[in-house]
Amino acid sequence: MKKIVLVSLILRNFKGMREFVLDTGSDSVSVFGDNATGKTTLFDGFVWALFGKDSQNRTDFEIKGLDELGLVAEHGLQHEVEAVLMVDRRRRSFKKVFAEKWTRKRGQATSDFSGHTTDYYVDGVPVKQGQYKAEVDGLISEDIFKLLTSPSYFNDVLKPDARRKVLLEVCGEMTDAEIIAGNKQLAPLADILGDRSLEDHRKVIAARRTEINKELEKIPVRIDEARRSMPDVSDLDGELLQEDIDTLRGRIDAKVAELQRIQSGGELSAKELRLREISAELIDIKQRVQAGGMQAVNDHRERMFQLGGEASGLKSQIAAGQREIEQYKRQVTRAENQAARLREEWHSANELAFSGEHQHDGNCPSCGQALPADQVQAAHEKALEDFNLNKSRRLERISSDGKAAAEEARKLKHSMFDQEESLNNLEKQLTVKQKEISEAEATLQRLSTQVADPGEDPEYQAKKQEANAVREEIEQLNFAASDAISKVQSEIRLFRSQVDELEADKAKLTTVVTTEKRITELAEQERKLAAEYEQLEHELYLTEEFTRTKVSMLESKINRKFKYARFRLFEEQVNGGLKDVCKTMYNGVPYEGGLNNAARINVGLDIINTLGEHYGFSAPIFVDNAEAVTQLIDTDAQVIRLVVSENDKKLRLEHNDIQEAI
Repeated sequence: MKKIVLVSLILRNFKGMREFVLDTGSDSVSVFGDNATGKTTLFDGFVWALFGKDSQNRTDFEIKGLDELGLVAEHGLQHEVEAVLMVDRRRRSFKKVFAEKWTRKRGQATSDFSGHTTDYYVDGVPVKQGQYKAEVDGLISEDIFKLLTSPSYFNDVLKPDARRKVLLEVCGEMTDAEIIAGNKQLAPLADILGDRSLEDHRKVIAARRTEINKELEKIPVRIDEARRSMPDVSDLDGELLQEDIDTLRGRIDAKVAELQRIQSGGELSAKELRLREISAELIDIKQRVQAGGMQAVNDHRERMFQLGGEASGLKSQIAAGQREIEQYKRQVTRAENQAARLREEWHSANELAFSGEHQHDGNCPSCGQALPADQVQAAHEKALEDFNLNKSRRLERISSDGKAAAEEARKLKHSMFDQEESLNNLEKQLTVKQKEISEAEATLQRLSTQVADPGEDPEYQAKKQEANAVREEIEQLNFAASDAISKVQSEIRLFRSQVDELEADKAKLTTVVTTEKRITELAEQERKLAAEYEQLEHELYLTEEFTRTKVSMLESKINRKFKYARFRLFEEQVNGGLKDVCKTMYNGVPYEGGLNNAARINVGLDIINTLGEHYGFSAPIFVDNAEAVTQLIDTDAQVIRLVVSENDKKLRLEHNDIQEAI
């Protein structure tokens, strides 16, 4: 087991304590002092030096000393705590220094408060905060350390869920299979759960029970609604209804056949056929009477269509020619402008004369010495020759380009004149074509007026009179059949109305059958749901019995780990369910209600003993209000008793039967 012993604890300006050295000599000691003399401050300093919190697990407590008004009594102090430990025969020291930071800005006579600083030392060596924390964590984790250094931490600081977690960690969780094996009643539960956890299955049961209850509440209402919706069919017989329907439908078919015979009478059909024949004969006579004149009209109309197409072609050619002439004009303008520009350029170049700037300066370009007169004259003649040659070449080039531009302009004008002549010919052709179209239109008008009128033909007139006579005969026959048709149609409507009424009665019978079937289905669904609900109730009982068995086995297993402390992890509710709790008891008395201070401290020590054995760790135990206990239970850890003593106005240390005033 890893053991940590507090060798000494040194406090300076910590929570109003100017300076104090707790020197234990690695023994268990008792610290005596009146109230407000600083006993709890020792424990606060020890925890703060290691973890930055006080003994109540707070990080925001006041480290500086305060005056009567609750204000900082004195600024500019260093607040120090150093804990010297013996860790498995190795001496270690952890020191923390908390101080105000004052900064004087340039040009100011006084310093301004700008925050706090904290310095860290491990075994006397300054370190960073991260390294300091790592060194402390290397001894033991903060949570376990606090559990093992204060008898009240487990019961007063930890919440019930955290206490349960610690206890279950100490005794070890029990598997569902172990619990089921411990109670024969629970044997079916293994198959019921399958791969699902107990809690998940309880959630499934609760959700399904809620669904079933909702369905069971709805089913009687649905059955009642179905029964109230059923029509009264006590005086109806399905077979008789069907016989009556079949009889009426037979009568309807007979009347429909009768109506068709009336509407398709033989004489009326013959008259209508004759009327269609006369109409065809009238068309033939009209075509024969107008045949000659219409042929001439059609032929001339075809001629007009041809002339119109030819005129459109000429117009398209004229438009294209006009566009081409405009393009020639633009090209001629460009060529003439270029020729004019080149003429001006030729005259400018021709006017250039050899000047002094083209003469040689009479000095050698390499050494700068004056050249002989014959060399100067030769250089001058050479420069003049080069000038005349370049001028001649430039004038020749400009003259050649100018002639080419003038020639191009001439050719373009010639092509444009040819195009204009062609365009004039096309416009003359279009004028002739338009005149031909006008003449053809006049001829078509004349021919159209010469087409014969079939109404003046004697044969056509006779056929028209015959057609009118046949129409009158058809109207008389229709009027005579109208009364008979109306009577038959009225009888058909009456029979169909009677069939509809019988079909409605027959539908009532079908509705009753369907509704009764639905009521039977609902009743069967209700029976199945009730059976399923009973099964769920049984499964819920098994899960609750499982929990009770688990409670009994788990509490027994946990309590066997402790000598004095006992724990209750569950409470049964009024509705029979179980609630997770974590209550500590001693001799049946709850820790949080009725247990005296002495018992509370010894129960805390009992918990520390068990936890220390589980974690394989021993740490100094600070027992506050130790005067309440006449005899602490045995423990292997170092114990530092903080005892209220009215007579000790200053802290007094006692160990190994030796008293020492401090």
